[in-house]
Amino acid sequence: MEKTYLYSFAILLTVSSLVSCKSKTATSEKTGLAYNRKENGGFQVNNKFKRGPGPGLVEIEGGVFVMSGSAIDVPGQELKDYNVKRETTVSSFYMDETEVSNTNWLEYLNWIRRTDPTNYEYYYNELPDTLVWRRPLSYNEPYVDNYLRHPAYQDYPVVGVSWEQAQRYCAWRTDIVNESLLREQNYMTSYKDLNGDGKKAKANTPATAKPTGPFTTDLYLNGQYDDKGTHAMKDLSPGAQTAAAAGAKAPKGGATRNVRLEDGILKQPYRLPTEAEWEYAALGLIGNTEYENINNNKIYPWDGLGISSAKSKTRGLILANFKRTKGDYMGVGGSLNDKGSITVPVRAYVPNDFGLYNMAGNVNEWVADVYRSNTFEAADALNPYRGNYYQDKKVADQNTGRLEKDKYNRPVMTPATSGKKQTWAEKQAAVNQPVNTYADQRGYRDEENKLYGEITLVNNKSRVYKGGSWDDQALWLNPATRRFLQQDESTADIGFRCAMTMLGASEIHPGGKPQFKPKQQKPFNAKKS
Repeated sequence: MEKTYLYSFAILLTVSSLVSCKSKTATSEKTGLAYNRKENGGFQVNNKFKRGPGPGLVEIEGGVFVMSGSAIDVPGQELKDYNVKRETTVSSFYMDETEVSNTNWLEYLNWIRRTDPTNYEYYYNELPDTLVWRRPLSYNEPYVDNYLRHPAYQDYPVVGVSWEQAQRYCAWRTDIVNESLLREQNYMTSYKDLNGDGKKAKANTPATAKPTGPFTTDLYLNGQYDDKGTHAMKDLSPGAQTAAAAGAKAPKGGATRNVRLEDGILKQPYRLPTEAEWEYAALGLIGNTEYENINNNKIYPWDGLGISSAKSKTRGLILANFKRTKGDYMGVGGSLNDKGSITVPVRAYVPNDFGLYNMAGNVNEWVADVYRSNTFEAADALNPYRGNYYQDKKVADQNTGRLEKDKYNRPVMTPATSGKKQTWAEKQAAVNQPVNTYADQRGYRDEENKLYGEITLVNNKSRVYKGGSWDDQALWLNPATRRFLQQDESTADIGFRCAMTMLGASEIHPGGKPQFKPKQQKPFNAKKS
C-alpha cells in the first residue's frame, strides 16, 4: 500500500511540474495579444496542461452502456433490486483502484488528532462504529476490538462508516492531496521549511506561512492564504509588479501569487461515485469492446457466467469474497476457497478490465445517489444522478469576497437561491433576505403519495449501496443490483471508494486511433496588418 501511494504521488508531482510550465509565446487568436506578458496586461494562460489522476485513482474512459443491462432474473428478487433498463452515457472519470482501507482511515484519524488535539468531538465523530460487528447470536467481539486498528487487518476495507462520514473523508482527502502538491512543489512553503526536522521550523520561514488552521482548497483558491513558496507562480499583472517594486521587501524576481484554477495544477475534489459511474466501472465492458461492438456482455465484473476461475493455475478458485450458501463463508478447511470468513485485503483476487479490485464482493460500497426505485426511468441519459442539493459558499465580506469559515476552517455553505446567475441587485438583496427556492432537488419528480406512504422507509436521506459483500450470496454480485440505507447509518458489510471528475477530452488514449487534425492558428502580426 505504501509503495503504491508513493508511486502514484510521484506521478502526480511529475504531472504537476509539467503543467506549471507556461508558454510565453501563445497568442490570442481573437485579439492578437500575446499571453503571459507583463506589457500586455499579464493575462496568463497554461496551454501545456497535461491532466492526470490524484493518488490512488485509475482512469475510467466513459461511454454508453445499458444501465441495469447486466441484471439477471433471480427467484425472490424484486424489480426494485434493479434499475429500469435504459441506455445511458457516463463521462470519463477517475476511480479508486481499491476500497478505502483501515490504514487509510487511521491516517485520517491521526491527522485529526495531530492538527486539532483538543477537539475530541471531531475525532469521535469520525470514528467508525465498530459495534456493527455485534450480533445477538454470534461471537464477533474480537472484531469489535481489533478490526479497525490491529495490523492483521490494516489492508482490509474500513467498515462501520456511514455515507456522511465517507463524504467528509472525501473532502479531507481533497485538501490533503492539494496541500501536499502545493508544498512539495514549493508553490507554498515546503513541509521541510515549515517543520524543519520535525522539532524546529526553519528560522527564516515567513510568519504568514505558519498555518492558522487546516488547509482548505476552496479558501486557498479564494486568496485567503498568504503563503508563497520558493517556486510560487509569477504574477505578471501590472498592479502586482508595481506593488512589488514599491515594497521594502519585494520578492526576488518580481511579484508572486497563489496558484489559480486556471493553472491546472490543483486536483478536482475527491467524491463518492454516482450510481451510474459505479455500475459502469464495475462492469468493465471496455475489455469486451472492439470498434464500438460489445462482443460479450457480463453479469459480473469478470467474463463468463460462473463465479470461479477457468484459468489452469487457479481453476475453480472463487473470484470474489462472498457467501456461497447461507452458511458457507469461506470453503472447507484445508482447501479454503474465497479464503475469507469476513472481509479480505482490498487487493485480493483479480482486478476487472479497468484495473479495479473487488467491484464484486468483499464489502458493499456507498455511492452518491439518493435511493428511489424508479430513478433511472426519468433521469437524464447523460451522467444520471439523483441527490442534487445545490449550495453556495457564504460570503463574509461583500467588498472583498472573503468567504466565511466554520470551526473546521471550511467554507460555510448555504442553500442556493437561484438556478441561474442573478443580477448584482438581486444578489445584494438576497444577502439580507435569503429564500431557499432552488436548493433541494433530491425528491425531484417524486409522487408524494407513493413516496411518503405508511409502509415505505424511503426518504431523502436514503442512499444507494452496491456490489455485494462477504455477507451476501452471489446474486448481489451483479453490478446492476442496488439496496439502500440511511446516510447516517453503517454496517459491517458496507465500505466505499472515492471517485474524481475528469476534465477535458473524453478520450483517454487517442494514440493509434483515427483523428481529425485541426489546422494550426495563424499568428497575427499587427505591424503587417
